[in-house]
Amino acid sequence: MRIRGVVLWLCLSTAPALAQREVPTINTETPEGQLLQQIGQEENDAKKAALMEQFIAKYPAHEAAVWVYSLMVATYTKTGQFDQALAAGEKVLAADPSDLHTAHATLKAAEAKKDPEAVRDWALRVSALARKVASAPKSKDEDEDEYKQRVDFAKQLDTYTAYSLFASALQASDPKQKAALFRALQENSPDSEYVAQSRDYYFLALTQSGDTAAAAALAEKSAADGKAGEEMLAFLGDYYLRQNKELGKVSDYANKLVQLVSTRPKPEGVSEEDWQKRKNQLLGLGYWMAGSAAALQNQFAEADKSLRAALPYIAGNNELRASALFHLGVANYRLGKIVDAIKFNQECIAIKSPYQAQAQKNLKAIQAEYRVVR
Repeated sequence: MRIRGVVLWLCLSTAPALAQREVPTINTETPEGQLLQQIGQEENDAKKAALMEQFIAKYPAHEAAVWVYSLMVATYTKTGQFDQALAAGEKVLAADPSDLHTAHATLKAAEAKKDPEAVRDWALRVSALARKVASAPKSKDEDEDEYKQRVDFAKQLDTYTAYSLFASALQASDPKQKAALFRALQENSPDSEYVAQSRDYYFLALTQSGDTAAAAALAEKSAADGKAGEEMLAFLGDYYLRQNKELGKVSDYANKLVQLVSTRPKPEGVSEEDWQKRKNQLLGLGYWMAGSAAALQNQFAEADKSLRAALPYIAGNNELRASALFHLGVANYRLGKIVDAIKFNQECIAIKSPYQAQAQKNLKAIQAEYRVVR
C-alpha cells in the first residue's frame, strides 16, 4: 500500500475562521483516510456530524481524532447540539490545553446555548489561556509578524471574554446567575470597560438574589469612587439604619442621596410626571433616613429639621410617616417645643403602627408634665 503523504485541508471554511488546528498527514488509501475525506467533502452539517461520530467511534486513538473533535465543536454549534459541542471542546483541550482557537469556539457554543454557568467557566478558561499565550516569548519558529499576530489575537480574545461575561449576564434571567457572571467579570477583568457598564446591573442582581452583604460592599466601593447612584445610596442608608449601627454612615449616605436627587436632571426617556414622582420618593427617603439616624443619636435639632423636611414627601407612606412622627414627637419634647411634641404624638397615634402604643404613653407623660409646669 502506497502512502501518498497528502495533507488534507478539509473544508475549513465550514468552521469558524478561528478553528485553525493543523490537519495531520493522512493516507487517503486507508479506510480512515477515506472517511476523513468524506467528512471534508460533506456539505450537510447533520451528515458531517454523523461521519465525524463514526470516525471517532472507529478510530478514537487516531492522530486525526483531536482534529476531528475540533471540527465537531463548530459543526455541533451550527446544528444546535450545544452539549455535544461543549463535550467535544473538552476533548480537544484535554489533549491540547494550549488550543486557544478551539477554546474560543467552545465558548461560542456555550454562548449559543445561553448557559450562564458554561459561559462563565469557558470565558475564564479562555481568558487564562489567552493571557498565557500573549505573555509567551517569541519562539524560534515565529517571525516578527507571526509573533505580533499571535499576541494581538490573544489579547483581543481576552478582551472578548470580558464582553462575553457581560453580555451573558445581561441575558440571564436568574439573579443569582447574573450576579455570578458579573462577579466573574469584576474579579477576572477589573480594568475592563464592561465592569463600569455592569455596576448598576450587578448591584441589582445582588439585591434581587438576597445577597445584601455583597450588594452593600459593591455600593460602598462605588460610593467611595464617587460612582454610586441614588439606588445604591438609598440602599446603603437603609442597610445601616436597619442594623442600627454606624449611624454616621446613614446620615452621610442620606445627605448624598438628597443632594444627588435634588441636582440630577430628568433621565432621558422618563416622563416628567414619573420622574417627579420618583424624585419625591427618593427625597422623602433621604430626609427620613437622615432624620431617623439623627434621632437615634440624640441629635434632636438635626432630627427635627430633616424629619420635618421628609413629611411632605412621605405623606402616602404610613410606615415611614409613623416613624417620622414618633421621632419628631421625642425630638420636639427634648427641644422644649411642647405644642409641636403633642401634635406629632397625636398624629402618630392616629396611624396603626409599631410606634402607636409608645406614642400614646409619651403623649400622656407630656400632657401630665405640661399641666404641672403650667
